[in-house]
Amino acid sequence: MTIEKDKVVTIEFTVKNADTNEVIESSVGAEPLLYLHGHNNLVPGLENALTGKAVGDNYSVQVAPEEGYGVHDDSLIQEVPREMFQGVENIQVGMEFTADGPQGPVVVEVKSVDDKVVTVDANHPLASVTLAFEGEVKDVRDATAEELEHGHVHGPGGHEH
Repeated sequence: MTIEKDKVVTIEFTVKNADTNEVIESSVGAEPLLYLHGHNNLVPGLENALTGKAVGDNYSVQVAPEEGYGVHDDSLIQEVPREMFQGVENIQVGMEFTADGPQGPVVVEVKSVDDKVVTVDANHPLASVTLAFEGEVKDVRDATAEELEHGHVHGPGGHEH
């Protein structure tokens, strides 16, 4: 069975910053990743590279920012009045908050703070980073009707409701 839309895929992976070779995340020595293929559960560049692969296949792919977490967008950096953070005592650079975005909740990171303004950045931390993925396909199976309805994997190694 090969990887195609509506299949539940299990992969072992390591992802690095392609420019620095720094490991960002890895499943090696831990639980592999299960995801529902074709439902936007992975960055597009990796999902596209995995299409057609089968159990036992190894993969190695570089994913440009446009097919990963996007290109850094200066318009996603905003200055917010300090009073919008009522109830937060000690706002510090690096803190993350959830804000309401035009398409739902978005995570913002504090970039600077003063008495009147908090500068936040809604870019993904890996925006503008070329990613290097490598790993092995461990399993491919048909998705259940419930997984297809919900758009993600259920059960061991997947999502529990």
